[in-house]
Amino acid sequence: MNEFSVMSQCFAQVRRVAKSSPMYIKKYAGIPVNTLMTKAQFESLPFTTKQDLRDAYPMGMQCVPNNQIVRVHSSSGTTGLPVIIPYSSQDIEDWAVMMERCYQLAGVTIEDRVQVTPGFGLWTAGLGFQAGAERLGAMVIPTGSGNTDRQLQLMRDLEATVLIGTSSYALLIAEEVERRDMRHDIKLKKGIFGSERWGDKIRDRIYKTLGIEFFDIYGLTEIYGPGIAIDCSEHMGMHYFNDFIYCEIIDPVTGVVLPDGEQGEIVITSFRKEAAPLIRYRTRDMSRIIPGTCPCGSPFPRLDRIVGRSDDMIKVKGTNIYPAQVEEILRNIEGFSSEYRIILDNEGFRDRMTVQAEAFEGTDLEELEKELEKSCKSGLGIKVIPKAMKIGELPRSEKKTKRVIDSRE
Repeated sequence: MNEFSVMSQCFAQVRRVAKSSPMYIKKYAGIPVNTLMTKAQFESLPFTTKQDLRDAYPMGMQCVPNNQIVRVHSSSGTTGLPVIIPYSSQDIEDWAVMMERCYQLAGVTIEDRVQVTPGFGLWTAGLGFQAGAERLGAMVIPTGSGNTDRQLQLMRDLEATVLIGTSSYALLIAEEVERRDMRHDIKLKKGIFGSERWGDKIRDRIYKTLGIEFFDIYGLTEIYGPGIAIDCSEHMGMHYFNDFIYCEIIDPVTGVVLPDGEQGEIVITSFRKEAAPLIRYRTRDMSRIIPGTCPCGSPFPRLDRIVGRSDDMIKVKGTNIYPAQVEEILRNIEGFSSEYRIILDNEGFRDRMTVQAEAFEGTDLEELEKELEKSCKSGLGIKVIPKAMKIGELPRSEKKTKRVIDSRE
């Protein structure tokens, strides 16, 4: 879609929510939304935040009558009230269309057998992946989360060719396949992984064990769910569906919109959504819009790989640190594997930061610890307590891996 058409639909959505959504009626009070016409005026609208959605609990953002709501999904609510998002029947259909496109861009066909390991229920992932695969015509194996023994049995017996899940669970599956010497018993060809940022080392480990091609998929509960963007076989960025959503990249500190190519925070407007459309929603995910056209020929623009979150920052000894910085340090030290964890606690009245990281078998753990301490001192500007560990000593997760444990008082 051209920019004029997209902006026209964005403005139409702004006018609709300003009349129909209790949350936006309050948020846009005093703003002459009916006279907005330019992109600059759109960019002057206030952002929508997760706190806005929590304040609107349970469904103060609802924009259609109750009899048009056919389903709700929800965030976990681990850091406060859960965010509940209602869907109309058209929203469900639109989401399935985007999910089907994701499978197509990943080269999944009607001949494939898709094993869906994310959870079903209030979490968006499982049902979204199932709906898209069924719309495509592929066979779905809706295992849901947990029970790795059962997952591997069905993967082998039903000859699954596509694995859906988080990268953390894909790593767990890969490690179990290797431990049980099952590589020649399974038929996996592709993996579609999302819900968390995953670096090159975990990608290498999954590839070396399973030998599959894998794809980044992007989405969030507030904006449909997974499936609003995915990378293609060229693996040069994730195509996002600009006939359903409008993406901006902003400076996370100033809120200024950045030009294509510059890294910042993704802001999304869901201009086609009926039940709970969001205007200029701050995702907190950090990426950039990749200029130009993908070699695959797709008309959809691209977001780069998610590099972290603008709210991931932790403050240690007065220094601002992002987990991605630690991951980058580990990536550049030969001998460390993909799994790590940051432990924050107090030593007297001072912060203490321990970096635990798994190392490959046969490496010198003491030497790796010395290198890690030195690299963190130069790369982060603070002294850390390094702890090199054997493969498998850190906990594994069927969902997202918790990388930072903050026990400070």
